[in-house]
Amino acid sequence: MAALWGGLFRLGSMLSLSCLALSVLLLVQLSDAAKNFEDVRCKCICPPYKDNSGHIYNKNISQKDCDCLHVVDPMPVLGPDVEAYCLRCECKYEERSSVTIKVTIIIYLSILGLLLLYMVYLTLVEPILKRRLFGHSQLIQSDDDVGDHQPFANAHDVLARSRSRANVLNKVEYAQQRWKLQVQEQRKSVFDRHVVLS
Repeated sequence: MAALWGGLFRLGSMLSLSCLALSVLLLVQLSDAAKNFEDVRCKCICPPYKDNSGHIYNKNISQKDCDCLHVVDPMPVLGPDVEAYCLRCECKYEERSSVTIKVTIIIYLSILGLLLLYMVYLTLVEPILKRRLFGHSQLIQSDDDVGDHQPFANAHDVLARSRSRANVLNKVEYAQQRWKLQVQEQRKSVFDRHVVLS
């Protein structure tokens, strides 16, 4: 049993440390890199003009060059129509922070990983704890019924600690069952009787 606890603790520690190390590594790599070209762009939306259909143009250029003449390539019209075509186009300079996006994703994945680890922990450890504590408390009750007491001096302390652990677990399980019954009653009221409880 102690080996299982130790193994789960080591697994959780290694997983947490690896997530932390990966996050730090990515943050260092991102902070060293200059702003990517994908972080800035100029987007021109040009409506239909004469025989040409509407089109959207994107180009990675600086903010001062964000106009139709620098972004629209190839120009669909020639000669004097270029100015008229460009006046109809709406160009916007857009900027985003890929570092913020990546950090947000790392935090999200870390939280998701911790929740997954917690779910696995509860799935594997909770049944073992219940079996160990409830099985042990049943043995204690059967020993008390028979009247057979162990001759060791500290046996009473061990039994008292086991009973207190079982009592705490019984209280938690009782509260959990009571909560489940309340939820079931609320579901019946809302879905069957269409009444909201106050």
